[in-house]
Amino acid sequence: MSLDLSLYDKIFENRVRLQIMSVLMANEEYDFSSLKDLLDVTDGNLASNLKALEKEQYIEVYKSFVDRKPNTRYKKTMKGKSAFEKHLSALEKLINHVK
Repeated sequence: MSLDLSLYDKIFENRVRLQIMSVLMANEEYDFSSLKDLLDVTDGNLASNLKALEKEQYIEVYKSFVDRKPNTRYKKTMKGKSAFEKHLSALEKLINHVK
């Protein structure tokens, strides 16, 4: 029997991108510093993975100043939410298929 993994999204193969989307699915938004601390990654690693998600239009970026300090916040888009849910569904099908 063949397993259809058409809903599987290769962008989420990366651990950090998977974690970022998981955080954004559970929260309305999250800022760069909090994501960095939570995921225990470097600035560069986090920035490059956020950029990849932004390029796919899975997240939106909001920049502002808080107490004269730059603050960058991220939110999932509807496209990102849908892609992540489909990806999780594909993983569930794979897990259930292997049982």
